[in-house]
Amino acid sequence: MAERKIFAGARIRRIRNERALTQVAMAEDLGISPSYLNLIERNQRPLTVQLLLKLASVYKVDLDQLQEETGSVLAGLKEVFSEPLLAGELPGDQELIDICEAAPNAAAGVLKLFRAYREQQKRLTDLSDMMVREGKALTLAPTRLPLDEVREVLARRPNYFERIEAEADSFSRLLKSDDGLAVALKQWLKREQSITVRTLPAATMPNWRRRYDRHSLRLFISERLSAFDQLREIAMEAVSIRMQVVIGAELEDLKLSSAEAKRIARFELLRYAAHALMIPYTPFREAAQRAKYDIDVLRSRFNVSFEQVACRLTTLQKQGASGIPFFLQEIDQAGNRLRHFGAQGFPQARFGGACPKLQIYNAFSQPQHYLAEQVEMPDKLQYLTISRTVEGPMTGFGEQPRRTALMLGCEASFAQETVYAAYLAGMSSGSAVSPVGTACRLCERQACLARAEPPLTRPLALDEMVSGFSAYDFQ
Repeated sequence: MAERKIFAGARIRRIRNERALTQVAMAEDLGISPSYLNLIERNQRPLTVQLLLKLASVYKVDLDQLQEETGSVLAGLKEVFSEPLLAGELPGDQELIDICEAAPNAAAGVLKLFRAYREQQKRLTDLSDMMVREGKALTLAPTRLPLDEVREVLARRPNYFERIEAEADSFSRLLKSDDGLAVALKQWLKREQSITVRTLPAATMPNWRRRYDRHSLRLFISERLSAFDQLREIAMEAVSIRMQVVIGAELEDLKLSSAEAKRIARFELLRYAAHALMIPYTPFREAAQRAKYDIDVLRSRFNVSFEQVACRLTTLQKQGASGIPFFLQEIDQAGNRLRHFGAQGFPQARFGGACPKLQIYNAFSQPQHYLAEQVEMPDKLQYLTISRTVEGPMTGFGEQPRRTALMLGCEASFAQETVYAAYLAGMSSGSAVSPVGTACRLCERQACLARAEPPLTRPLALDEMVSGFSAYDFQ
């Protein structure tokens, strides 16, 4: 196999300049001619193995570090040009490599500027959240990715779509699912659209949950999904056909700014419609109130999953027939927030959901267990939260499984209407309420062991003679 040629002219020139050497002096150290060194620095000649070894011997250069440096800068530049602000200026990989090789110092400078830009964006977002919480709304419109725009729009509004609910009720009556919804949906797809549903093994369909073949009129569902998720995929296909007009109307009402954002939102509305069909609104609300919102009872009664029940609980906001106004958040093991929405809009400013002391961040250490707690914000507002992990599709041997955690929450004033109030009442009064914050940058709780960042609102108070329990002491 042919060896890859190494062109590193800019790096060799930097090594020479750092040591204040002329080309003649460096060429003499390396045992080559000045003209040959000049060609190397202009990337007209590759580095040979002998020259690499000579560099390591004479100038104590770490060759592995020399190669890793270019790789890390290249990865950083790719992140820079993924920023929405630069969406129209996407260079190819070779162009980025050329930048790294020809101007490494300039590339490093671009990365420093980008990190500073990101930090200022984060600070501005935190300050904006704090001002919104104080009733001082800002009219800033930062550049956002389509996915972020959809999440923000859905998080600000009630998670209830009246027209979808009405159409789902109508569709449910039409199906007459005496033998189960899955059977009724398959029969409807075959009868009305000539579509046949088939479940395929993981080896045949390794990368898709659902795939519709328009030529053969077949809907393929992956066997890696649980029975609950398979049903949801079939329901999503059915509602995309039956409820196309209604979903389109709800989509337009969201007033999204790009076609990509509309595609993402349409998927979310299809999932909402599938849940509305699988878990009819009125029977579910009545059952939830009788069972005091016991999630296990509800998932068993409607033959659905914990995640599907949790999502459906956030939608019980029909005027004159509402339930507890729950909100929901989903994170992965790295703490990334994947979803956040609620019955009356996710309480971002008041609750936040980013405090590491919340039980949702502990759920991964206790898979499949319910973790209920009552938390108190710095402004004394209290919330009931119920957290639990959610398993992703079935994995093969040796494959890393996908596991996320969901947190269902509501204001503490509704806690007595739930079965979880008895559990909280059984706890000692000293530990019944956990003090939390919206996010570390906006929280001013002193001596917090979980603090990850200093608050924006307070100056640091670092003292060489005193060290507090918090990672960041402040005044």
